[in-house]
Amino acid sequence: MDLADRLASAVIAGDTDTVRACLEQGAAPDTLDPDGLPLLCTAVARFDHLTAEVLVDGGADQDRELADGSTPLLRAVDTGSPALVSTVLGKEPRLRLPEASQRELLDLARHWYETGVVEELRRRTGAAEPAVKRQVDDPDGDTIDEFSLGGHTVRNGHGAVLTHLEWAFGVFPSLDEVMARAVPHSQDGDSDWFAAAYHLGQRRGPRIWSELTSLRQHPDPVYRRFLAQVIWYRNFCVSVDRAPDVAQDVDFLASWAQEESDGQVLAAVLDIYAGHGHPEQEAIGLRYTGHPDPSVRSEAVFCVSRERAARSDAATSALLGLVHDPESQVRACVAQTLAPRFTPDNRLEPVVRDALLLLVRDGTLLVRRHAAESLSGYDDRSVPVLDAFLALLDEEDKDLRLEAAWALARRDHPRTEEAYERVGPLDAFSEHDHRTSGLWHYRARNRSDQV
Repeated sequence: MDLADRLASAVIAGDTDTVRACLEQGAAPDTLDPDGLPLLCTAVARFDHLTAEVLVDGGADQDRELADGSTPLLRAVDTGSPALVSTVLGKEPRLRLPEASQRELLDLARHWYETGVVEELRRRTGAAEPAVKRQVDDPDGDTIDEFSLGGHTVRNGHGAVLTHLEWAFGVFPSLDEVMARAVPHSQDGDSDWFAAAYHLGQRRGPRIWSELTSLRQHPDPVYRRFLAQVIWYRNFCVSVDRAPDVAQDVDFLASWAQEESDGQVLAAVLDIYAGHGHPEQEAIGLRYTGHPDPSVRSEAVFCVSRERAARSDAATSALLGLVHDPESQVRACVAQTLAPRFTPDNRLEPVVRDALLLLVRDGTLLVRRHAAESLSGYDDRSVPVLDAFLALLDEEDKDLRLEAAWALARRDHPRTEEAYERVGPLDAFSEHDHRTSGLWHYRARNRSDQV
């Protein structure tokens, strides 16, 4: 089999390693498939964004005009997959593509979005039967509906595709227009919602900030939750030159948190607000540790716990009270914030130790995991702590058994060898998991046989 055939077979099989190897050996990135189309089109038709990425990086021409007048990039827009379009779009599309091509791509995405996937599929195929619908996870991590009709399959992500293309081409539609693509999908958590929030979060300037902050007073909590999502992106996808905006945003969040009435929105606001070290952070957190919504109480836990900062007596009392919260998600958050990184001197106070020993026996696995990890991080070698880790070796969950073995190894416990045997094969864990090296270090410190 020659190099071109190997490349074609690898693209069809979705074997990205072989595709990359063939390109490195000199295979032409625009090699044609058996139907006479560039292999990039093959990857696009298969929704294979990983193979498409390797081909584009290897020099495949995403703007090559095909016999039907389309291009691989136009075909990617047709698929409705935001991740695939982002991949095939490539670098610096605004500089690479003439304005006419940019308009064509925008018009195509807008047409699909405004017409609707099923309606456009019917128009293109003439099929009258019901479309087959299923939910898939687009590679960017968003949930998206996929429709099949008349032998064609398309994803319902054209709103996100349009938003992404507008940003790439320097087109800035109004806030209302972008929001209109997101709000209908508020319960789906789909690509339209996240694309709109992400790209609005990248826009800067007093005008857009004023328009966004006005949503805080919107009577519909969906719009307020959307605003929280935008601010999340403003703060967690921020470059150094935009750091001054963060202080402004945090002051806004502090004010908003004290007025928001909807639990779901308030939890989203506190999620962004916590951890910024704002002067009012602990007071705001204490205000909501008794909130009826467990998602709010969970976020309040992080507001009253700042890394490497001493807790006030009030904050400690509130956290210890939440150890007994009826909702496991709250108890899991408490277990996380009792970790050493939330104490200035890494000293395990007796009340915190007792709380973690209770949580490590919790009935919910996630709570036990967080509690074990927090307890493991301290250097406490008291009998109750050692007994707690030994008891965890009987857990069905391998991750918990590994955490216990790691904790025992750090404490040079004589049952470390046995503990790691109880964990099972360590290759089941990530090669970057530091806990898998615990046995080696234990043996090295104790001059036992090294692995």
